[in-house]
Amino acid sequence: MPTIAIVGAGPQLGLAIARTYGTHGYDVALIARNRAKLEDLAGELAVEGISAAAFPADVLDRTALTQALKDAATHFGGIDVLEYSPVGGLQTVMTTPAATEPADVQHEMDFQLYGAIAATRAVLPAMREAGAGTLLFTTGAGSVDPVPQIANVNAAAAALRNWVINLHKELDGTGVQAAHVAINVSIGTPAVPGFPTAQPEEISPIYWDLHTTKRDQAELVFSL
Repeated sequence: MPTIAIVGAGPQLGLAIARTYGTHGYDVALIARNRAKLEDLAGELAVEGISAAAFPADVLDRTALTQALKDAATHFGGIDVLEYSPVGGLQTVMTTPAATEPADVQHEMDFQLYGAIAATRAVLPAMREAGAGTLLFTTGAGSVDPVPQIANVNAAAAALRNWVINLHKELDGTGVQAAHVAINVSIGTPAVPGFPTAQPEEISPIYWDLHTTKRDQAELVFSL
């Protein structure tokens, strides 16, 4: 069976993506920091008839992240799709552009761009050898249209977006697809009063579309 590895798997979008792929016959490798939470997600998917397993790793620990993806590939016999969408939580203090110092951006660069690069390097060689595979990377829509209140987060997200679109160009004709997903809504519950909100199940089908029918697209922005 084919396999999707979800880096940053959680009970919202990660679980919805797992269900979307799982209902199409995919095994699911769940990667995040907390083993107990991952095992809960794997158990929830198992009840629904979806094969899933937990591979704990922190994206800030590039060695551990690489090993988790290698372990997942060994366990399931390969990784056909990588989805990268970890959430930094409260570890970053948001800054406006004028107030931003290099240190304000560094954590988000480590978390978003460098983690994504490490994850890609762990799975891309096998995909290139096979001539098939999909690499999907998620940010907020501030990577495309930044807002002053979260300038440091947007800067790192924009760097990831730039790198993914460039990777898409490099992989053209290889059979491997790379694409960036920018989400222009709150997921599940409103983060800001009046800001559009969508449920994870409304968003997850676009990840399947990019893998199957929209392989020529380097980017997709989800909005309502």
